[in-house]
Amino acid sequence: MSFESLNLNPSILKAIVESGYTEPTAIQSEAIPVVLAGHDLMASAQTGTGKTAAFMLPALHKLATPSAVKSKGPRVLVLTPTRELATQVNDAARKYGKTLRVNTVSILGGMPYPLQNKLLSGFVDILVATPGRLIDHIDRGRIDFSRLEMLILDEADRMLDMGFIEDVEKIAAATPASRQTLLFSATLDGNIGKLATRLLKDPKRIQIAAQQDRHENIEQRLHYVDDLAHKNRLLQHLVTDTDLKQAIVFTSTKRDADMLAEDLFAQGHSAAALHGDMNQGARNRTLTKLRRGGIRILVATDVAARGIDVPGISHVINFDLPKFAEDYVHRIGRTGRAGASGIAVSFASHKDMMHLKRIERFTGQNITLHTVPGMEPKRIPRAEAPRSGQGRKFSGKPGGSSAGNGGGYNNGNRSAAGQPRREGGGYARSGERTSEKRPNSGGAAHHSGRRHG
Repeated sequence: MSFESLNLNPSILKAIVESGYTEPTAIQSEAIPVVLAGHDLMASAQTGTGKTAAFMLPALHKLATPSAVKSKGPRVLVLTPTRELATQVNDAARKYGKTLRVNTVSILGGMPYPLQNKLLSGFVDILVATPGRLIDHIDRGRIDFSRLEMLILDEADRMLDMGFIEDVEKIAAATPASRQTLLFSATLDGNIGKLATRLLKDPKRIQIAAQQDRHENIEQRLHYVDDLAHKNRLLQHLVTDTDLKQAIVFTSTKRDADMLAEDLFAQGHSAAALHGDMNQGARNRTLTKLRRGGIRILVATDVAARGIDVPGISHVINFDLPKFAEDYVHRIGRTGRAGASGIAVSFASHKDMMHLKRIERFTGQNITLHTVPGMEPKRIPRAEAPRSGQGRKFSGKPGGSSAGNGGGYNNGNRSAAGQPRREGGGYARSGERTSEKRPNSGGAAHHSGRRHG
């Protein structure tokens, strides 16, 4: 199938060709005709499958015809769980709609309210927003939805995980009942299915592939760790491997992301942190630098697990396992982009066995156990005796400074491994008291009920 066969507006087709695309992906070829026919849609699609274009191309096609309603308000509303994903959607709208004179506006947390008020006071065709910040503007009566034709929920499962379900339903209630609604999610069952029942009208359902069929081009490796010092030695071994071009290292807390990035930077690595406590300007600068190759190691929380598309990421390292199995899939999906191969490495202690088994059940795959000569774990969990690949050596080159350094980073002035540990294995500065407890499992903090918009 070609894009021409989808009967999209010629201006959109021209933009697609200029972007270098020739054939639609599976989600695009199935979803675009359904949306163009005016049906509501619920679709299962992961990042990296072309799902953004799957909803943005037909949305732009709709905008090519003038609205009959006299209003300045948006005709298309896209809700996303994170600012990074909203930025990606905004960029796609501008790229594919550059010859249509479409006005796209983003309303995100971290942006000054005066600027957002100014943007909303003019004509808006496409509004991309995170739920929390959009609710603020709705409550202040600053948005007119009278000409809204399409509501798109991007990564709806993630919005529910982050506690946005009430906000999403409140926003939907403020839009015309005649709207067309599209819902994209990693899963279409459970709470997502219930939400779809409430918000969508007789939707068409598309499920491109089962979860376990994805990431064939990503080699998944598991390293057992005895303690934080052991984990630090393994991490240093990995980041000194010349096969690692760029990597994202995932931690479970913002605090750990900052401190680990600081230690890596002190060791001479081009490293930086990315998490939800950073203002939008700082996050944008960090991502731009990552895309341009100025950052080799990005240490991040799960805020970076979705919406980041950097082809140069060769490795993903789960310094802490995620709390939710779905987040594991999104994390490792940051590598192996655009047909390239990638490596996903996960660290796990005996306390992480429950999370590890949930991940393997969710993906339908066992993660192959690897060891590094001289850094083998002192104990292997009893349940791991039959694991396929146990004892297999990691193929990377040992980092010269990591062997026999006694554990952790050591830049001559400080040692991450030597710092006092908070409950669950996180970092805490010497002499510091903290009430922030980290799950013993090493999982990501649950965001239920908390706004990130």
